Amino acid sequence: MARRRTERMIVTRVEGAADGVERRVRRRPDELIVEEPMSIQLDGTLVSTTMRTPGHDYELAVGFCLTDGLLAGHPVIGVRYCADGSAVDSEFNIVTVETGGRAPTPTPRLGNVSSSCGWCGSEQLDELCARLEPLAATEPVDLDVIATIADRVLDGQGLFAATGSVHAAAAFDASGSVLVTREDVGRHNAVDKVIGAIALGSVQGASVPATGLGLFVSGRASIEMVQKAWAAGFSTLVAVSAPTSLAVDAARRANLVLAGFVRGADFNVYAPERL
Repeated sequence: MARRRTERMIVTRVEGAADGVERRVRRRPDELIVEEPMSIQLDGTLVSTTMRTPGHDYELAVGFCLTDGLLAGHPVIGVRYCADGSAVDSEFNIVTVETGGRAPTPTPRLGNVSSSCGWCGSEQLDELCARLEPLAATEPVDLDVIATIADRVLDGQGLFAATGSVHAAAAFDASGSVLVTREDVGRHNAVDKVIGAIALGSVQGASVPATGLGLFVSGRASIEMVQKAWAAGFSTLVAVSAPTSLAVDAARRANLVLAGFVRGADFNVYAPERL
């Protein structure tokens, strides 16, 4: 079932005065992004409720379970909409990821996942490093490719062009070819959708672990973005905005190339410490 991802509303447009023309106030239609909650279950246990833009919900659920370490290496054997009644009754806002009970029983989680990562600092970073091995060294992505990737992803950002209020994430290869782009009101959701698409075998030329591939994010590079890139096996993480200090620390420990402020020819490389 196709879900509506934008909603048209009538708004008041205020246009400033310029060149002797008086300020203009008028009514006009505007396209707004839809935001709805989605609950993610793993083998029937609730593991997260996140605010998201409807669409690619299976990818979001699988990507979340993978990057949060909930699958523990076990394959996904099914994904479905579900509720106590029918999927229609829950408005397609509950998704269950199934491993046939092979994944460890998750701890039921209360509350919503927001746009902030909820990390507590170095202690959780140590736990992450204990769970994930450092990434294998690969041929680095050419700096010219990193400089152009933000522009290359723009073609896949239709929701942003329509509303101006969503984040984008994309996977790209060493030549700079964009393999998949996903958009969502939450940047962590956009990343999970990209990773979920790859994990479900929907992206030609990509698999998990995504060794040798790059992950692009349209916002800042938080520790959560590094965690997700690391868990999925990406070799490079490219962000339009700045990283946090904890994200840089994690990227260096992960052996993950991390570039920030990538908005043109100039950008910063934060990890590894030296090129």
